[in-house]
Amino acid sequence: MSKVIEGLLYSESHEWVKVEGDIATVGVSDFAQKEMGDITYVDMPDVDDEVTAEEDFGALESVKASSDLISPVSGVVVERNEELEDRPELINEDAYAGWIIKVKMSDISELDNLLDAAAYTKLTEK
Repeated sequence: MSKVIEGLLYSESHEWVKVEGDIATVGVSDFAQKEMGDITYVDMPDVDDEVTAEEDFGALESVKASSDLISPVSGVVVERNEELEDRPELINEDAYAGWIIKVKMSDISELDNLLDAAAYTKLTEK
């Protein structure tokens, strides 16, 4: 069973969002990291890059597959998790501590399109 954290929002493409004011911290869910296996590389945008909801902003690579990262929100990247460059396995160790980017959101109403923990749990049980 995958770990789902109450209070976070989730996308159907398995990214999670933690909202603090107009800043969204984005990572991939525990379900996603388990499906991918050992993550060997994280492709992330640079600080000041713009991301658009429902469009890719990078990728995860594992021994099994490569998977696009789909942004759950639109805005400007204000921080990226530099630790992942040398230690991509941090996402496997704890998908919710191994965040990928922080975005200053340009349209917080986009959060309404995301799933809460209960809805995301239902999605991953299918």
